[in-house]
Amino acid sequence: MAGDTPSRKRRFRRQKPSETLRGGSGPAEGATPSDGHSAVLLPHGAGDDGRGRPASLEGPPPAADGPGTPAKPGRLAAVRQGVRKSGENAKAALGHLADRIIEIAPRVPVRDLDTLRRQFPGLGPEQLADKLVAGAANATSTVGAGIGAAAMMPVPPAMPAELAAEIAGVSAIELKLIAELHEVYGMRPEGNLRERSTAYLTAWTEERGLDVTKPATYKNIALSGGLKRELRQQIMKRTIRNLPNLMPFMVGAAVGAVMNRRDTRKLADRIRKDLRTRQVPWDALPALPPLEQHKDALDASQWPRELGH
Repeated sequence: MAGDTPSRKRRFRRQKPSETLRGGSGPAEGATPSDGHSAVLLPHGAGDDGRGRPASLEGPPPAADGPGTPAKPGRLAAVRQGVRKSGENAKAALGHLADRIIEIAPRVPVRDLDTLRRQFPGLGPEQLADKLVAGAANATSTVGAGIGAAAMMPVPPAMPAELAAEIAGVSAIELKLIAELHEVYGMRPEGNLRERSTAYLTAWTEERGLDVTKPATYKNIALSGGLKRELRQQIMKRTIRNLPNLMPFMVGAAVGAVMNRRDTRKLADRIRKDLRTRQVPWDALPALPPLEQHKDALDASQWPRELGH
């Protein structure tokens, strides 16, 4: 009839609130249609009145440490920061030890040629050099055995200090050997005490004899700041080679003694090979003044007796 609502439209007519309440499935009175639709997705008792958390259409979060799970960005950043910090600490430790060796170098007591010839009378240059090398090799062997014995029961926090003490002690002995070999072969570098000490330190770092006729070959390294960089590299090599000295049960003592003796002899052979090509005979040497000593020189009585003091 005219005025009646067609059945098609009557089918989609919104139900009254009273009818919805009787059915128990529609929105409450005063609720918007969207609220009624959202209520269908909520579990029983999970409204906004604090009786439960709303359900989520998202799946459960992946396992934190399951196999194949990629590391979180925060964890990767923490790992990178830890690696960077470890590298900075190692570099700082090497720099500190390098500064320590640079400080020790001028304080190492060095005998000049006249003193050596009085202590070892009747020996020529090669025989005298052999004596010096043998004494220095025995002394570094003693240092290695002592550090190895101290590490009989290794304590991890003390290991870096033990290695640093060994490298500092061995470097002082070998610096003394290098300086006295230059005296024996008539190749004393020019300059004052600090300049000569820097030159010997360069020879120790590069494991070669000095060419005193060309001072720029070793002075430029010190002036450019490259000496400390090369010194850190040499210390790193020594540290890696000396790691077996920390083996427990006196094994490290035996290994340290053998390795230090071998390394000192190898260094001396390289130095002597370079110095022989530029050697000045004793009778052709000009009169040289006695070597000056540091006012705070290392106590010679505390050196290993193998050095002949």
